[in-house]
Amino acid sequence: MTATPRTALTIAGSDSGGGAGIQADLRTFFACGVHGMTAITAVTVQNSLGVQGFSEIGADTVTAQIRAVATDMGVDAAKTGMLASTEIITAVAHTLDEVHIGREGQVPFVVDPVAASMHGDALLREEALEAIRTELFPRATLVTPNLDEVRLLTGLTVTGPDSQRDAAKALLDLGAQWVLVKGGHLEGVADCVDLLSDGTHFVELAGPRHDTRHTHGGGDTLASAITASLAKGLGVPDAAEAGKRFIERSVAESYPLGSGIGPVSPFWRLSG
Repeated sequence: MTATPRTALTIAGSDSGGGAGIQADLRTFFACGVHGMTAITAVTVQNSLGVQGFSEIGADTVTAQIRAVATDMGVDAAKTGMLASTEIITAVAHTLDEVHIGREGQVPFVVDPVAASMHGDALLREEALEAIRTELFPRATLVTPNLDEVRLLTGLTVTGPDSQRDAAKALLDLGAQWVLVKGGHLEGVADCVDLLSDGTHFVELAGPRHDTRHTHGGGDTLASAITASLAKGLGVPDAAEAGKRFIERSVAESYPLGSGIGPVSPFWRLSG
């Protein structure tokens, strides 16, 4: 009999194009050797050209999904992605408390605060951003914003290492245990440097900047790879390092699909 793998739960929206959201999370979990479970928050209509629309799932259904898997199958680590409304954010936060997921529980919890489009436009209203700040961040083991999300959540614009450190401090002040300020959107620098901090330690995770526009699902894939490592028992610094190396290869192996922006690819892990 095969040994039961560790489990990871993603609470996020579905991407009909398969490049981001729940679909990216599940294929990353699989590639990283953990059993993936889902609580779907929204069904999006999208392809390589962008999102044409979405239907929100009721908060009661979202939280019922979390309870169903947590109370029966168990969760070794969890993450959030697209949370479509203030009501869903608040309901998810309180349900995570019930099932002991998050900073005050026994299960690591990664918040990928999906709040900006790939063009930097806000995807959430201010009241939903405030719910992320006040409901999710204090429960988070780790938060993983990109620079546009940093700006929306803190009002700070990151232009270099010093302001990246300032952003990390501002995000930690919102209550997260650790923060990973992703540097992929920083212009004019040769490397892609993500800054990991718990307020005491500041660790730069540097990697090459690949010449490709096919980066759809990159943030989801990074957060999922980190979540998978946390589910396997790694601490946050080691899990973030493992996630960084996973997304580096996934971006390097990204592929065109459709007539717009193609996805990053975890398939390299399956090639031996």
